[in-house]
Amino acid sequence: MSRGILPEDVRIYVASEPVDLRASFDRLAAFAKTVLKKNPIAGGLFVFRNREGHRAKALLWDRTGWLLVYKRLENGTFRFPVAQGGVVEIDAEQLRMLLDGIELGVAPRRKAAL
Repeated sequence: MSRGILPEDVRIYVASEPVDLRASFDRLAAFAKTVLKKNPIAGGLFVFRNREGHRAKALLWDRTGWLLVYKRLENGTFRFPVAQGGVVEIDAEQLRMLLDGIELGVAPRRKAAL
């Protein structure tokens, strides 16, 4: 998912437990509200994966309606971070890595130059 289509200040929430990706906009929004305890229309991006780990959906409310992005990895699986409470907040760079199939925390990160 390109950063260009996301609001600059969007908060990105990753559901650490698998979800039935046959779910529609409304069911994913309800999951965000009831299970993740987040308000889905407050502007956050919610990322979910299926049980097998090779498909992911991202849900975003953009003030006029729902935006849903669906990705299937041809090889490998998504390695979503695990957390108590079922949700992890990540940044846009981590989202790009996650959607490329890279496990967060495993890939080395360089320190920014001062």
